[in-house]
Amino acid sequence: MAYTDAKTIKTQLRKGELCNLYYIYGEDISGVEKLTSQIIKTALGDNEDFALSRLSGKKLDISELRDLMEMIPMIAEYNCVLINDYNCEEQREETTKQLVEVLKSIPPMTILIMNVTGFEIKTKFDYKTKSRVIADKNKKIADVIAKNGAAVCFSLKTPQELAKDISAAVSSRGGAISLDNAREIAERCLCDPLVAENETDKLCSYAQGREITYEMIDSMVHRQTGVTVFRLADSVAAFDGKQAFEALDELMQSKENRGSVLASITNSFLDMYRVLMAKQSGHTASEVVQDFGYFNRAFVIEKMYRSPSRISLARLRSCLAILRDTAMTLNSTGGDEKIVLEQAVTKMLALKN
Repeated sequence: MAYTDAKTIKTQLRKGELCNLYYIYGEDISGVEKLTSQIIKTALGDNEDFALSRLSGKKLDISELRDLMEMIPMIAEYNCVLINDYNCEEQREETTKQLVEVLKSIPPMTILIMNVTGFEIKTKFDYKTKSRVIADKNKKIADVIAKNGAAVCFSLKTPQELAKDISAAVSSRGGAISLDNAREIAERCLCDPLVAENETDKLCSYAQGREITYEMIDSMVHRQTGVTVFRLADSVAAFDGKQAFEALDELMQSKENRGSVLASITNSFLDMYRVLMAKQSGHTASEVVQDFGYFNRAFVIEKMYRSPSRISLARLRSCLAILRDTAMTLNSTGGDEKIVLEQAVTKMLALKN
């Protein structure tokens, strides 16, 4: 087959069509796990407990794999083997070479699935194919499987796409939510489907059949750090001191270690700088996402593009200089981090456009 998408595979599964090889990966771990389960269900029916062999990619024994692949299915129509988290970056080259040879000779009664749920596969944008491709050693395995079976990448959904899933989940539990409010949940969760699912369950339990309102979301759904940092940067750009300090307080409550909040704030201002320079140069939001690898946070970049520029290039550069000096202060003194950051925000708010 080839590199394909989940929709194509699901259509084939509904028809009962199966490949002998699958490689499933991507940032959407929930999507990876669900498609893996669908393939296993189609191949084995209700016999998963007896006919599925699970192997850890971290401790893969090639001899054991060969033996499992050559087994004759007794209970189900197929013999199914699942290898989870085989990472070519961490394995010996000799082991990967042996695995490649095994993948080239899959018996017709065997279905081998390799999926990735425990580490991130590096990708890059290929301008020739206009798509994302694997950019690390795992490409070797993925290419072999794509040539002889199917390779599927699960990227994170856009806020609009995830909002539809959230709305459907709420409806299935007898509740109601507007698409705008569903999108608010998606953005607060940085489009992470697992986080969004947990937050939606929490809201449904609280609402008990009533419509989920923005007020419920605002009081119960915690913004992920990236969303709060963007809100702080956007508030500084708009000279909104109240919102800026509220965002800073929220960040300080959830900080992980000294300097982590400052690093997040600085990255957000760098994002803003890149977007402003790209807009002035006539580049699109999608080009910025591709060039700087913002695939997990594409909606943040698109939101910056949609918002009118409320900060001049000169003021933005001055903000970055203040953040640079703040980092030096934090690293060279024992000052209170919250006070130092409040001083930095105050200085940025005092700058003129």
